[in-house]
Amino acid sequence: MEVRIDEKSGYCFGVEFAIQMAEEEMDENGELYCLGDIVHNAMEVARLHKKGLKIIEREDLKNLKNCKVLIRAHGEPPETYQQAMENNIELIDASCPVVLKLQNRVKNSYDQMQREDGQMVIYGKVGHAEVIGLNGQTKDSSIIVTTVEDLDKVDFSRPVTLFSQTTKSTKGFYEIKAEIERRVAEASTQELNNHFKANDSICRQVSNREPQMEKFSQENDVIIFVSGKKSSNGKSLHSVCKKFNSRSYFVENESEISPEWFNPGDKVGISGATSTPMWLMENVKNFIEGIEKTALNS
Repeated sequence: MEVRIDEKSGYCFGVEFAIQMAEEEMDENGELYCLGDIVHNAMEVARLHKKGLKIIEREDLKNLKNCKVLIRAHGEPPETYQQAMENNIELIDASCPVVLKLQNRVKNSYDQMQREDGQMVIYGKVGHAEVIGLNGQTKDSSIIVTTVEDLDKVDFSRPVTLFSQTTKSTKGFYEIKAEIERRVAEASTQELNNHFKANDSICRQVSNREPQMEKFSQENDVIIFVSGKKSSNGKSLHSVCKKFNSRSYFVENESEISPEWFNPGDKVGISGATSTPMWLMENVKNFIEGIEKTALNS
C-alpha cells in the first residue's frame, strides 16, 4: 500500500501558537493552568498534562489566586479578564490573532446596533468557547444560530448584523446570509443594505481545508481521518471526506484502526482536523504500514 499524510492538514496557526506558548511556559516554570482544553484532541491534552498543564473550567477561575492561567486560541469574554485582575492572576493570552480581531469588530458593531435598536446574530455552535468569547463582547445579548430554523428567534423588522464563528462552514454561512436577506426583504420597508449587514468572518486557513479535502479524498482509495471527538472542525471535514470517498474512517488514534479496511495496493490518505497534531498522524501512518508488513510476513 501507498500511505501518505495530507501535507495541508494538522494544526492551524492559532492552535500551534497556543501550544508553543504553553510548552515554553511549562519548560521555564513547570505547572500551568489552562482555561478549557487547549485543543480538542484528547491525545494532545494528555501529552501536555504530563508536562504540567492543568485544565480548569471557567467557574474554577474565581477560586484561583496569585497564579498563571493560559487563555487558549478560542479567546475569552471580557469577564475572564476582569476576574483575573481581581484575583491577581497573570494571564498568558494565546488567543488567536484572527479571533481577537473579530472580537473587536463584534464589539464595535454591537455599539452601533445599540444606537439603532438592532440585533447581533452570530452563526456558530452554542456553548463553543469562541462563541462564548464573541457573545461576551455584546454583553451576552447576541442571537446564536446554527441552522436556518434558529432564525425564528430574530426580529426581522429591526436591523440585523451577522457574524460567524471563525471555524464554521463557508457554505453554511452563506445559506444563513441568504435566508436573512429573504426574511428582511419580507419584513422591512427599508433598503436591505441599511437594514442588514453581513460579515464573513470565517478563517480562510480553516475554510480552505474543505476544497483540499475534496481533492485529497478522491486521490486516495481509503481515507483515515484523525481527530478528537470533540472537534467540530474534525466532524465537518470528515463529512467532506465521506461525501467524496465512501471508504473514509474517523479515528481518534491508531488503536481504532481495523486491518479489514484495507486491500492490497490501496492508496491510503491520512488527514486531520486543525486540532490534530502531526505526531498523531505519523503514529497512524506507522501503524498502517505495520499492518501491511505483518500481512506480508504471515
